[in-house]
Amino acid sequence: MLATVSALSGLFAAAFIAATLLPFQSELIFAALQVAGTAPVWALIVVASVGNTLGAFVNYWLGWKLETAGGHRWLKIPEDKFAKARTWWDRWGVWTLLVSWLPVGDLTTVLAGAMRTPLWLFTLFVGLAKTARYIVLAAITAGLFSGLTG
Repeated sequence: MLATVSALSGLFAAAFIAATLLPFQSELIFAALQVAGTAPVWALIVVASVGNTLGAFVNYWLGWKLETAGGHRWLKIPEDKFAKARTWWDRWGVWTLLVSWLPVGDLTTVLAGAMRTPLWLFTLFVGLAKTARYIVLAAITAGLFSGLTG
């Protein structure tokens, strides 16, 4: 029991860190725990998804704070052009959060904060994307190692 809690805690931490701008990956840890049978697959998916989604909140907060500090002015983006960019983001860019699980997707979570994406929408899109990624990873891992266990 203690080993399972430790393993899931480590997975949570890895998934959380992997979602930030820090260079880290959680997939190998997830797959290793799945192959080892450390915890039920559903528990691995839930823990990794929650950790990864919460880690993306760090990026959202960074984007929010950067823009609060006048980030677009530092980049010499005129107010009217930034307002236009925000309108575009609200209509089309927010959908890029569905690929926030990709390595470059972390930047979309920073942009979401800077563009003041509503937190409920950010949570919905990022949570769906991160969970879908771990479900697919679990299926791939199960398929790759199914011949070795039988």
